[in-house]
Amino acid sequence: MHHLAESGIAAHWLYKSEHDQSSYSQARAHEWLRDLLEIQKTSGDSMEFLDNLKVDLFQQEVYVFTPKGRIVKLPRGATIVDFAYAVHTDVGNTCVSARIDRQLAPLQTQLQNGQTVEIITAPWARPNPLWLNFVATAKARASIRSYLRNFKKQEGITLGRRLLEKELDGVGFRIEDVPQSRFDELLKQLELPSLDALLEDIGLGNRLPMLVARQLMQTESATNAVNPAGTKRDLAQLIIKGTEGMVVSLGKCCRPIPGDPIIGFFNPGKGIVVHLTECRNVDELRKKHMNWLDVQWDKHAAGDFPAVIRLELMNQVGTLAKVASTISRMRANIENVQITNQDSQLSVDIITLMVKDRNHLATVVRELRKLAVVLKISRVKSELKKKA
Repeated sequence: MHHLAESGIAAHWLYKSEHDQSSYSQARAHEWLRDLLEIQKTSGDSMEFLDNLKVDLFQQEVYVFTPKGRIVKLPRGATIVDFAYAVHTDVGNTCVSARIDRQLAPLQTQLQNGQTVEIITAPWARPNPLWLNFVATAKARASIRSYLRNFKKQEGITLGRRLLEKELDGVGFRIEDVPQSRFDELLKQLELPSLDALLEDIGLGNRLPMLVARQLMQTESATNAVNPAGTKRDLAQLIIKGTEGMVVSLGKCCRPIPGDPIIGFFNPGKGIVVHLTECRNVDELRKKHMNWLDVQWDKHAAGDFPAVIRLELMNQVGTLAKVASTISRMRANIENVQITNQDSQLSVDIITLMVKDRNHLATVVRELRKLAVVLKISRVKSELKKKA
């Protein structure tokens, strides 16, 4: 009776459970219930007591209501957008604003216990990427990201179809007039899984609609000869994947050869100009040209291509002859030799070679390194500052 009078029903419960053997958790529960009694004594009325109790009980969670009285549990710090996605994904995707306790509030407003939240939606509304900066729940974050990914894909497909139809219309065709077999052949050639993937590439700017239209109109697979800019001889046919039917040239500034990582820029006056991805002009071209695309050397690429190497040589009689003999033995041809610096002991030479591909050039360089007269050798990838 004394314990009950001092601490209420909680003390009576603890007294009945063998006080000497009570666990730590039971003692904590007893202390917590005593704190509740203190809160009850100091609270002005029952509503104030309930508010204090909610804060004490649910420190990591908030409980809010829908207009119909449904309770929604959210983590503390959750916003209106989190609430909208907790109600339904479609509600979250189309929400534009909300009322909290009948008062308009911005979407980033953090919710408090006991509030009634009404979501305002619109059929034209779409998730905003900025929502990711303030949402607190995993469901909201995942739903926003999923929608943005799918929305971008569908928008790309729709835009790609319009762009391709426009190009085909210019030559008197409709996309429905192209046989499915032609699409299948092109998809296999481009290594794409479906027509939607091709249209998405066009819509996102990864492929030129004019180029795809030309490929579809071709009656048979074709190859395109590429004349490297700045050379004095005609080359054998070179195939650049994805550029069939287009005029293709190689940049003078970086002189790419088969095997190098490359990127293409569409120039209305020159067709597609191919540069090394590390070319000093690429960043500037990206800013000026919206029509850049990924291109690759075809495995059947053939021909002789100019490559520039810089050699630091010992200035001795017969040094250049030894270098020329080694290059000739490796079945490469010297296109040009320029001596940029020379003194009594050292000579710096810039040599332009004609090679088959990157592996061929590597073989030539490896053999040149074996010569005692060669002190240092490197490939020059940015010979000139002027642009292609």
